[in-house]
Amino acid sequence: MEHKRDYIPRNAAQFSSFVKTLLNYVESKSSEWTHIPPVKTADLTAKYNAFVSAFDAAQPPSRSPDIVARQVAQKECTKALRVFVKQFLHFDPVTDIDRAEMGIPNHDTVRTEHTAVTEKVEFEIHLKAIRELIINFKVKGAERRAKPAGYDGAVVIWGLSDNPSQNPVGAMPNHTLASRTPFTLSFDEADRGKTVSIALAWQNERGITGPWSEYKTAIVP
Repeated sequence: MEHKRDYIPRNAAQFSSFVKTLLNYVESKSSEWTHIPPVKTADLTAKYNAFVSAFDAAQPPSRSPDIVARQVAQKECTKALRVFVKQFLHFDPVTDIDRAEMGIPNHDTVRTEHTAVTEKVEFEIHLKAIRELIINFKVKGAERRAKPAGYDGAVVIWGLSDNPSQNPVGAMPNHTLASRTPFTLSFDEADRGKTVSIALAWQNERGITGPWSEYKTAIVP
């Protein structure tokens, strides 16, 4: 059940304006927000465009099937939007000001006793198939492979190179959120044989990231 103060409008016209504003803002920041894969923005844009088409078709005088189609398209777009926001817009380099501009609520910072993330990630890399690696992760030193209570999961950063940097964490261009373990990391055919450097950090439900793990490397199969 959605929260009564859901930041995503339910009214179709307001929803259209909200998503359009967010996508335009993300596009304006594309050169800075390199942690967002262009394909993810394109996927959300496609669902928004599908909603806009259904929304236009449902304008009066409209038939019941047109209204149902608009409702379905809005539901699908809303679902994709929530995932997009959670994966890419709740942590740096996106700022509180950026979120305010997009209409995304910032995390409450009043109860500061719950904001610190102290756990570190411990992980292993295994081969899965061609162009795929499996990452098994857990709290460092823990016996069970379970994320801490109240955490969204682990942020995974990685970068490809023929000659890995001596300090790759600050230079890793790829960024995503793994909500559960194991997590599969997929690559392109052109990446096979390259060295991938990987590091992880826990992220709580406020979007706060903990200390980064030591990085590990593997060869893309």
